[in-house]
Amino acid sequence: METLRTTGAVRDFRPDPVPDDVVARILDTARFAPSGGNRQAWRVVLLRDPDTRLRLRQIYLKGWYPYLAMGAAGLVPWAPLTDREAESEALTAASAMAETAAAGPGGFAEHLEDVPVLLVLLADLRALAAVDRDLDRYTLVGGASIYPFAWSILLAGRAEGLSGVMTTMTTLHEDEVRSLLSVPAHLAVAGVLALGRPVHQPTKLRRAPVADFATVDRFDGPVLAGP
Repeated sequence: METLRTTGAVRDFRPDPVPDDVVARILDTARFAPSGGNRQAWRVVLLRDPDTRLRLRQIYLKGWYPYLAMGAAGLVPWAPLTDREAESEALTAASAMAETAAAGPGGFAEHLEDVPVLLVLLADLRALAAVDRDLDRYTLVGGASIYPFAWSILLAGRAEGLSGVMTTMTTLHEDEVRSLLSVPAHLAVAGVLALGRPVHQPTKLRRAPVADFATVDRFDGPVLAGP
């Protein structure tokens, strides 16, 4: 319970290398995550090669500054339901943000290639029971067979003294990631998991109380009382 309540996103890592046997143990535990039909539609690519890591960072940054620009404008970046006109206007600030970042020390995004462990998470689109595939809205359900595995990686990492974060930024330029890693077209880029020994492990996370998101019988029904 303590691990579940204290595993937050960590993007600042010590430079200590993480041996492959540790990564293998993490994946060996995470593989027991649930998936639709137990099809286990995930694949993982562990990035070691310095040039490949650098090129992944370059792909990442293509989306990072637009993400920051939309957030700075008060928008949820790439939200399925959003003000597209406001989004387009916000994106005009992205190049200036990139120039400012290039002149500074940079953070997680600008030094992605230095993260001790980089795992590219792939999803086999042939094996996902995406029951919302044909609805007239953004499709979401297929991720239920992939992202529990990603969360299990982060939880298993805690048992090894590691922390990390999952980011989906590189999916914005999925074809480039596929080309970089020789990924077949039937596999989607579901995200990148960054792991390492944390500079600081957060223990107090901010989350909305149960009463803010749970009701009884109907969406507009009575609030479920929290603990």
